[in-house]
Amino acid sequence: MAFASTWKQPSILPGFGLTLGYTLFYLLLIVLIPLSGLFVSTAAMGWETFLHKVSSPRVLFALKLTFGTAAVAAVINTFFGMLLAWVLVRYRFPGKKIMDALIDLPFALPTAVAGIALTTLYAANGWLGQYLEPIGIKVAYTSLGIVVALCFVGMPFAVRMVEPVLKDINPELEEAAASLGATRLQTFLRVILPELVPATLAGFALSFARGLGEYGSLVFIAGNVPMVSEIAPLLIVISLEQYDYAGATAVALVMLLASFLLLFAINLLQKWARRW
Repeated sequence: MAFASTWKQPSILPGFGLTLGYTLFYLLLIVLIPLSGLFVSTAAMGWETFLHKVSSPRVLFALKLTFGTAAVAAVINTFFGMLLAWVLVRYRFPGKKIMDALIDLPFALPTAVAGIALTTLYAANGWLGQYLEPIGIKVAYTSLGIVVALCFVGMPFAVRMVEPVLKDINPELEEAAASLGATRLQTFLRVILPELVPATLAGFALSFARGLGEYGSLVFIAGNVPMVSEIAPLLIVISLEQYDYAGATAVALVMLLASFLLLFAINLLQKWARRW
């Protein structure tokens, strides 16, 4: 009886078994079967073929560029996302609702449109590129351009994860800390920041995951030059166009495993942060 109660929680709505069955079926159909097919395809090619495909200099560079730029963009989004969330929650100013709506724009905007817009803006003859390149700052068709594009598409995740947590923090806690002699920095580090750490890590994880799988906006601004600005998702597409299914599968599996391990580590950090 005790074992059954751990599985079935009391609810006013019946149908636990039916809803659980539909949930597991949907998860199996949408997530587990496609991922299992990827592992099966990789196992069929053999260990030597897999190592040969993923150890080529072109693939290693593309993986390094993809994970590196996604991590840098996620860190930037985490920092500035916290600032944006703080401004939206704690201050009132004209145009606040417009700014709040603009944050969600990358969700609705097609990634190809974002890539074209960023390329037009930062190209050598673009609105900003024509002023940046003369002073030695080249954005378009470089790794810097990839970071800019990933910051654009990943920013909403960092903001929206922190924003509801800030709304739940009672301002009276800050007033109590100030009345006890705490400075503003001490209040932020000891009262506010501990509450924000789990949400901040979640925003980082989502922004990082979005950066790993981004393709549409990067095709235009990256330039796609091998060993210079070629990302792993594009390399997968190129391998498929060249009927190199083994190469595409090998790169996809490496990205899947690395992403899973990183997200698992971030979840452990979130769990530790909640306890702390």
